[in-house]
Amino acid sequence: MPRRDADPNFIEAIARGFDVIKAFTPGRASMTLSEVAAGAGLARPTARRVLLTLEALGYARRTGGAYALTPRVLELGHTFVQSMGLWDVARPHMERLVGLTGESTSVAQLDGSDIVYVARVSVPRIIALAVSIGTRFPAPSTSLGKVLLAELEPADLARVLAEPSRAGVTARRQPRGAELTAALEEVRRRGWSLTDEQLAVGVRSVAAPLRDGEGRVVAAMNVTVHAAETSVEKLREEYLPLLLEAAAAVSADFAHHGSVPHVSVPS
Repeated sequence: MPRRDADPNFIEAIARGFDVIKAFTPGRASMTLSEVAAGAGLARPTARRVLLTLEALGYARRTGGAYALTPRVLELGHTFVQSMGLWDVARPHMERLVGLTGESTSVAQLDGSDIVYVARVSVPRIIALAVSIGTRFPAPSTSLGKVLLAELEPADLARVLAEPSRAGVTARRQPRGAELTAALEEVRRRGWSLTDEQLAVGVRSVAAPLRDGEGRVVAAMNVTVHAAETSVEKLREEYLPLLLEAAAAVSADFAHHGSVPHVSVPS
């Protein structure tokens, strides 16, 4: 494979390692060497070396003639979340919110034109789409995404929306152009977003921003319900006030967390 970046500081081997990890998509948890090579767009010898390295580091395992990732891969994402301190700050407020609503709540951040889930407290529900830490969805079709997109400057918004989605699903309906512009303007005006079955049938949610000590939006938090069980009116009138209260508490705690020096003292 030719180099994908002319920068002399770019390390192609690391990029190929991530290519292999990302080749293990939903429904392809276990693959042969040939399948991994094809999925990652690499030559078989290169894919083999990467897999053997991941296996030696504990990120992959081999059973018979197939390879699979191990749970240790989760450390890669958890390191990011833990480094921000957002999960530790948000968790008690999310758990309280779930206790009050009986519905799942999640925190997501923007990555290109997608949202990525970085924290979640869920309740058992039969819903159209499975959600876990690391799940990606197209941002314009989600309440979380609209909250995050609404905070961007026009040039940044255009750049983000121009990036192709890397989500593994196609939204049922994705607002574009004037419709999206109007939706984001409404989010800016009222400070929250509600979507009704735009992402998938049966998925209805409301989201609010999470801010740091300088008022910048660092993430968004939502409450998700099943459309057949919870009306838009109940979501807006009963759950939204609880969400706004929880989001404000998370933001206040996160601002305090960021203002306190964190020093490691040798034992």
